[in-house]
Amino acid sequence: MFALVDGNNFYVSCERVFRPSLNGLPVVVLSNNDGCAIARSNEAKAIGIKMGQPYFQFRGLEETHGLVVLSANFALYGDLSDRVASLVAGLGPSHEVYSIDESFVDLTGLRCDLEERARRLRQRILQWVGIPCGVGIGPTKTLAKLANHVAKTAERKPGSYPEKLAQVCDFSRLNRDELADILKATDVGEVWGVGPRISEQLKEAGIRTVYELTRLDPATVRARWSVVLERTVRELQGTPCISLEEVAPNKKEIACTRSFGKPVEGYKDLEEAVTEFASRAAEKLRKQGSVAAQVLAFVRTSPFRKCEQYSRSMTIPLRRPTNDTRPIVQAALMALRAIYKPGFLLAKAGVMLMELTPDTVSQGELDLEDQEPDNGKLMTAVDNLNGRFGKGTVLVASAGLEGDRRNWSMKQLRRTPAYTTRWEDMPIARA
Repeated sequence: MFALVDGNNFYVSCERVFRPSLNGLPVVVLSNNDGCAIARSNEAKAIGIKMGQPYFQFRGLEETHGLVVLSANFALYGDLSDRVASLVAGLGPSHEVYSIDESFVDLTGLRCDLEERARRLRQRILQWVGIPCGVGIGPTKTLAKLANHVAKTAERKPGSYPEKLAQVCDFSRLNRDELADILKATDVGEVWGVGPRISEQLKEAGIRTVYELTRLDPATVRARWSVVLERTVRELQGTPCISLEEVAPNKKEIACTRSFGKPVEGYKDLEEAVTEFASRAAEKLRKQGSVAAQVLAFVRTSPFRKCEQYSRSMTIPLRRPTNDTRPIVQAALMALRAIYKPGFLLAKAGVMLMELTPDTVSQGELDLEDQEPDNGKLMTAVDNLNGRFGKGTVLVASAGLEGDRRNWSMKQLRRTPAYTTRWEDMPIARA
């Protein structure tokens, strides 16, 4: 048995923890540069705001419907996510953090009322952290994910599913007919692993509900669609095919890309941005214990802006695979110098590290010149300082000045304080 614990409207819920006045109001959290909606309260959903909808399309609702619009505060969300995950880990013997707001738990071997145990956990998270959660329980990860969808939908849209399934839905407590009714009432596009394209293909084939998908022969699904969809069907039929990943696998590529707060034209600003992106990518590389053999840098204009378009990228191979920030930054800037062309209003840039291998594997070669010194201790010291005192405490000189003086910095005009990660922003209770 598996459980999926998911924070409801997680980013909005995090904001409400420290601003209870937002409870009951329509609230939206925006993406980087305040571009589009990435989290919505139930009240915001009720007035028609869609996930991913550009901000300029619903800006007027702030006056007409009292909509509250906030910039993303990822430092706050990450910290509260860690607190929730530490409580979720107590639900069962093994635990997988699937995303910032979702965790799978293996319930195998627990001799207790799983639904009651899940309800107590949900209450504990709400009391200790302040985040409302939905819990889904099923014999496979896919069914647990589907049960979680039912739990949240039954709470948000009364009448869609039986009220008893709100907040916590345990498929193992349902009889055959009750489960069939739920699967018949659920659109096939709600299944974990069934994307929009596959969903359309299934509907064209006459398969519109989850129940109809579970009736398919897995071998036929594999022949007509893919082995991935076959695995999904087997999971829906109750056969576990996806195991719990207690340790996340290393990434095969690491990228750091950002859209600029305003268009950038000068090389100096691009140099600062690319240096910053390469430094952050190198830090992520060290964190997962890998080295990179190639560095890719790119710049591009906005396809949505009425201006002359430009998009270029270049890959620079490294002499030796490394996770040292300095040669990675040098390679990224070498690529930038080759692809930079003045006269364009550039909207985005990024750095990608490729051909990653474990840092325990070293490259042997003839000693034809002085070997580069081992700078592992230096990079560890830099990471520790930035981790203790905040990002940008120690940086490469070409990254320029930290803070709002950077012309390319992201636009976050509505970001709330980092209540739990900065001493200056910590709320103070006064008698």
